Amino acid sequence: MKSKFQLVYEELAHQIQKGEWQPEELLPSELELVKQYHASRETIRKALKLLSERGYIQKIQGKGSVVLDRSKIDFPFSGVSSFKELSERMNMKVETEVVAFDEVKAHLELQSKLQLTSEQSAICIKRVRKVDGERVILDKDDLVHSVVPGLTADISQNSIYEYIENQLGLVISFARKEIVVEEPTEEDRALLDLDGFSNVVVVRGQTYLDDAKIFQYTESRHRPDKFRFVNFARREQV
Repeated sequence: MKSKFQLVYEELAHQIQKGEWQPEELLPSELELVKQYHASRETIRKALKLLSERGYIQKIQGKGSVVLDRSKIDFPFSGVSSFKELSERMNMKVETEVVAFDEVKAHLELQSKLQLTSEQSAICIKRVRKVDGERVILDKDDLVHSVVPGLTADISQNSIYEYIENQLGLVISFARKEIVVEEPTEEDRALLDLDGFSNVVVVRGQTYLDDAKIFQYTESRHRPDKFRFVNFARREQV
Protein backbone atom coordinates (compact mmCIF):
# COMPACT_ATOMS: atom_id res chain seq x y z
CA MET A 1 0.00 0.00 0.00
CA LYS A 2 1.36 3.38 -1.02
CA SER A 3 1.97 6.02 1.61
CA LYS A 4 0.03 9.27 1.63
CA PHE A 5 2.97 11.36 0.41
CA GLN A 6 3.46 9.04 -2.59
CA LEU A 7 -0.20 9.44 -3.55
CA VAL A 8 0.06 13.23 -3.29
CA TYR A 9 3.27 13.15 -5.36
CA GLU A 10 1.69 11.02 -8.08
CA GLU A 11 -1.37 13.24 -8.38
CA LEU A 12 0.69 16.45 -8.61
CA ALA A 13 3.13 14.85 -11.07
CA HIS A 14 0.20 13.70 -13.23
CA GLN A 15 -1.24 17.22 -13.20
CA ILE A 16 2.10 18.66 -14.34
CA GLN A 17 2.44 16.02 -17.08
CA LYS A 18 -1.04 16.87 -18.39
CA GLY A 19 -0.18 20.57 -18.47
CA GLU A 20 -2.50 21.67 -15.69
CA TRP A 21 0.53 23.45 -14.23
CA GLN A 22 2.71 25.22 -16.80
CA PRO A 23 6.47 25.90 -16.57
CA GLU A 24 7.27 28.90 -14.36
CA GLU A 25 3.90 28.66 -12.57
CA LEU A 26 3.77 28.26 -8.80
CA LEU A 27 2.16 25.25 -7.17
CA PRO A 28 -0.20 25.99 -4.30
CA SER A 29 1.54 26.72 -1.01
CA GLU A 30 2.27 23.99 1.51
CA LEU A 31 -0.65 25.20 3.66
CA GLU A 32 -3.03 25.13 0.69
CA LEU A 33 -1.90 21.61 -0.21
CA VAL A 34 -2.35 20.49 3.41
CA LYS A 35 -5.98 21.60 3.21
CA GLN A 36 -6.53 20.25 -0.30
CA TYR A 37 -5.24 16.75 0.47
CA HIS A 38 -6.22 16.59 4.14
CA ALA A 39 -2.62 15.71 4.94
CA SER A 40 0.02 16.77 7.44
CA ARG A 41 2.59 19.39 6.54
CA GLU A 42 5.33 16.73 6.76
CA THR A 43 3.47 14.60 4.20
CA ILE A 44 3.22 17.53 1.79
CA ARG A 45 6.89 18.38 2.26
CA LYS A 46 7.88 14.79 1.42
CA ALA A 47 5.74 14.88 -1.72
CA LEU A 48 7.26 18.21 -2.81
CA LYS A 49 10.76 16.90 -2.11
CA LEU A 50 10.12 13.95 -4.40
CA LEU A 51 8.75 16.25 -7.11
CA SER A 52 11.93 18.32 -6.83
CA GLU A 53 14.22 15.27 -6.96
CA ARG A 54 12.48 14.03 -10.11
CA GLY A 55 12.72 17.30 -11.97
CA TYR A 56 9.14 18.53 -11.76
CA ILE A 57 9.64 21.58 -9.55
CA GLN A 58 12.28 23.87 -8.10
CA LYS A 59 11.70 25.04 -4.53
CA ILE A 60 12.68 28.69 -4.13
CA GLN A 61 12.88 30.16 -0.65
CA GLY A 62 10.40 32.95 -0.13
CA LYS A 63 8.61 32.18 -3.39
CA GLY A 64 7.39 28.58 -3.34
CA SER A 65 7.49 25.60 -5.72
CA VAL A 66 8.06 26.63 -9.34
CA VAL A 67 7.08 24.16 -12.08
CA LEU A 68 10.01 23.30 -14.37
CA ASP A 69 10.05 22.88 -18.14
CA ARG A 70 10.12 19.12 -18.73
CA SER A 71 10.31 19.28 -22.53
CA LYS A 72 14.03 18.57 -22.15
CA ILE A 73 15.77 15.76 -20.29
CA ASP A 74 18.53 16.86 -17.92
CA PHE A 75 21.66 14.76 -18.39
CA PRO A 76 24.11 15.19 -15.48
CA PHE A 77 27.34 15.58 -17.41
CA SER A 78 29.50 14.84 -14.36
CA GLY A 79 27.61 11.70 -13.30
CA VAL A 80 27.61 8.09 -14.47
CA SER A 81 23.97 7.06 -14.95
CA SER A 82 22.16 4.69 -17.25
CA PHE A 83 19.41 5.98 -19.51
CA LYS A 84 16.94 3.82 -17.60
CA GLU A 85 17.93 5.48 -14.32
CA LEU A 86 17.57 8.96 -15.81
CA SER A 87 14.19 8.26 -17.37
CA GLU A 88 12.83 6.75 -14.15
CA ARG A 89 14.14 9.69 -12.15
CA MET A 90 12.32 12.11 -14.44
CA ASN A 91 9.26 9.86 -14.80
CA MET A 92 9.26 10.10 -18.60
CA LYS A 93 7.71 7.69 -21.11
CA VAL A 94 10.63 6.14 -22.99
CA GLU A 95 11.28 3.14 -25.21
CA THR A 96 14.52 1.47 -26.28
CA GLU A 97 15.05 -0.37 -29.57
CA VAL A 98 18.22 -2.43 -30.06
CA VAL A 99 19.08 -1.99 -33.74
CA ALA A 100 22.46 -3.79 -33.67
CA PHE A 101 24.14 -6.27 -31.33
CA ASP A 102 27.38 -7.87 -32.51
CA GLU A 103 30.45 -9.58 -31.10
CA VAL A 104 33.53 -8.57 -33.10
CA LYS A 105 37.27 -9.06 -32.95
CA ALA A 106 39.03 -5.96 -31.72
CA HIS A 107 40.13 -4.04 -34.82
CA LEU A 108 42.52 -1.11 -34.47
CA GLU A 109 39.82 1.41 -33.56
CA LEU A 110 38.39 -0.83 -30.83
CA GLN A 111 41.87 -1.61 -29.54
CA SER A 112 42.46 2.12 -29.10
CA LYS A 113 39.05 2.85 -27.53
CA LEU A 114 39.02 -0.08 -25.10
CA GLN A 115 42.73 -0.80 -24.60
CA LEU A 116 42.38 -4.27 -26.13
CA THR A 117 44.73 -6.55 -28.05
CA SER A 118 43.94 -7.94 -31.49
CA GLU A 119 43.12 -11.32 -29.89
CA GLN A 120 40.37 -9.89 -27.71
CA SER A 121 36.79 -9.14 -28.70
CA ALA A 122 34.12 -6.54 -27.98
CA ILE A 123 30.35 -6.34 -27.96
CA CYS A 124 29.12 -3.50 -30.20
CA ILE A 125 25.59 -2.29 -29.58
CA LYS A 126 23.40 0.38 -31.15
CA ARG A 127 20.22 1.47 -29.40
CA VAL A 128 17.61 4.03 -30.41
CA ARG A 129 15.86 5.84 -27.55
CA LYS A 130 12.32 7.08 -28.03
CA VAL A 131 10.95 9.82 -25.80
CA ASP A 132 7.20 10.45 -26.06
CA GLY A 133 7.20 8.40 -29.28
CA GLU A 134 10.00 10.32 -31.01
CA ARG A 135 13.39 8.79 -31.83
CA VAL A 136 15.73 11.36 -30.29
CA ILE A 137 18.88 9.51 -29.12
CA LEU A 138 21.20 7.05 -30.84
CA ASP A 139 23.43 5.29 -28.31
CA LYS A 140 26.44 3.39 -29.66
CA ASP A 141 28.28 1.27 -27.07
CA ASP A 142 31.41 -0.85 -27.36
CA LEU A 143 32.07 -3.11 -24.36
CA VAL A 144 34.96 -5.42 -23.48
CA HIS A 145 33.46 -8.87 -24.10
CA SER A 146 35.32 -10.58 -21.26
CA VAL A 147 33.86 -8.09 -18.77
CA VAL A 148 30.21 -8.69 -19.77
CA PRO A 149 29.82 -12.45 -20.31
CA GLY A 150 26.23 -13.42 -20.97
CA LEU A 151 25.17 -9.97 -22.15
CA THR A 152 22.34 -10.25 -24.69
CA ALA A 153 20.29 -7.92 -26.87
CA ASP A 154 17.32 -8.42 -24.54
CA ILE A 155 19.39 -7.34 -21.53
CA SER A 156 20.66 -4.35 -23.50
CA GLN A 157 17.10 -3.27 -24.20
CA ASN A 158 16.57 -2.96 -20.46
CA SER A 159 19.79 -1.77 -18.77
CA ILE A 160 23.41 -2.81 -19.30
CA TYR A 161 24.55 -1.11 -16.09
CA GLU A 162 21.88 -2.91 -14.07
CA TYR A 163 23.13 -6.23 -15.47
CA ILE A 164 26.77 -5.41 -14.77
CA GLU A 165 26.16 -4.31 -11.19
CA ASN A 166 23.34 -6.61 -10.08
CA GLN A 167 24.08 -9.80 -12.04
CA LEU A 168 27.84 -9.69 -12.50
CA GLY A 169 28.55 -7.99 -9.17
CA LEU A 170 30.94 -5.42 -10.65
CA VAL A 171 31.28 -1.80 -9.51
CA ILE A 172 31.06 0.95 -12.11
CA SER A 173 33.25 3.76 -10.84
CA PHE A 174 33.91 6.73 -13.13
CA ALA A 175 33.89 8.02 -16.69
CA ARG A 176 35.76 10.46 -18.91
CA LYS A 177 33.49 12.41 -21.28
CA GLU A 178 33.63 14.95 -24.06
CA ILE A 179 30.74 16.82 -25.63
CA VAL A 180 30.69 18.25 -29.16
CA VAL A 181 28.20 19.42 -31.77
CA GLU A 182 28.38 17.76 -35.18
CA GLU A 183 26.47 17.53 -38.43
CA PRO A 184 24.17 14.49 -38.57
CA THR A 185 25.54 11.40 -40.29
CA GLU A 186 23.53 9.31 -42.73
CA GLU A 187 23.01 6.86 -39.87
CA ASP A 188 21.63 9.66 -37.67
CA ARG A 189 19.20 10.68 -40.41
CA ALA A 190 18.06 7.09 -40.91
CA LEU A 191 17.58 6.21 -37.23
CA LEU A 192 16.51 9.49 -35.60
CA ASP A 193 13.54 11.80 -36.10
CA LEU A 194 15.64 14.89 -36.73
CA ASP A 195 12.76 17.06 -37.96
CA GLY A 196 15.05 19.28 -40.03
CA PHE A 197 17.71 19.84 -37.35
CA SER A 198 21.11 20.40 -38.95
CA ASN A 199 23.17 19.40 -35.89
CA VAL A 200 23.30 16.69 -33.24
CA VAL A 201 24.86 16.89 -29.78
CA VAL A 202 27.39 14.08 -29.33
CA VAL A 203 28.70 12.83 -25.99
CA ARG A 204 31.64 10.42 -26.18
CA GLY A 205 33.09 8.72 -23.14
CA GLN A 206 35.06 5.88 -21.62
CA THR A 207 33.69 4.23 -18.49
CA TYR A 208 35.76 2.40 -15.88
CA LEU A 209 35.27 -0.17 -13.15
CA ASP A 210 36.47 0.38 -9.60
CA ASP A 211 39.80 -1.28 -10.45
CA ALA A 212 40.36 1.55 -12.98
CA LYS A 213 39.98 -0.80 -15.95
CA ILE A 214 38.05 0.51 -18.92
CA PHE A 215 35.07 -1.62 -19.93
CA GLN A 216 32.97 0.67 -22.16
CA TYR A 217 33.33 3.24 -24.90
CA THR A 218 30.10 5.06 -25.64
CA GLU A 219 28.94 7.57 -28.21
CA SER A 220 25.54 9.11 -27.51
CA ARG A 221 24.02 11.20 -30.31
CA HIS A 222 21.16 13.54 -29.34
CA ARG A 223 18.61 15.62 -31.16
CA PRO A 224 19.41 19.05 -29.74
CA ASP A 225 15.95 20.34 -28.85
CA LYS A 226 15.09 17.61 -26.34
CA PHE A 227 18.12 17.57 -24.07
CA ARG A 228 20.30 19.74 -21.93
CA PHE A 229 23.45 18.73 -20.12
CA VAL A 230 23.85 19.97 -16.58
CA ASN A 231 26.74 20.03 -14.16
CA PHE A 232 27.36 21.21 -10.63
CA ALA A 233 30.50 23.23 -10.08
CA ARG A 234 31.86 24.76 -6.91
CA ARG A 235 34.46 27.54 -6.90
CA GLU A 236 37.58 26.56 -5.01
CA GLN A 237 38.70 29.00 -2.35
CA VAL A 238 42.24 30.28 -2.91
